[in-house]
Amino acid sequence: MTMTRGGFIRLPGGSVVVALSLPRPDHGPLCGPYDGGCRIRVLVHAVNRQRALTRLRNLGLRAVYLRGNTEPPTPDEITAVLHHPDGLVWREAPDDDTESWHPIRALLRQGTPSPSGNYSPSGV
Repeated sequence: MTMTRGGFIRLPGGSVVVALSLPRPDHGPLCGPYDGGCRIRVLVHAVNRQRALTRLRNLGLRAVYLRGNTEPPTPDEITAVLHHPDGLVWREAPDDDTESWHPIRALLRQGTPSPSGNYSPSGV
């Protein structure tokens, strides 16, 4: 089970925005492979909380659970995910407001090449 910090907010239309702070799957360029402290902030817009987590699991982040509501999305985060066509974004430095939000494909593309030559997320 991946230890997560996060939360959610229910929008007036009934949908939800879920925000999760997760360990980075491939330990990106901003942290070493053994420091364990490198986290990303992931935002998901979905019909409900369960569907938001299912969307992440379907992308390979299999053991993601939301326990509690300790770090709900901020108004800026809600705006970012609502304006993205996929409704699923992330950024490497959760506390750095100057970093742009990226589509989830950009995170998964940074994995290692598989034997078939396609890229797959490593460490997921």
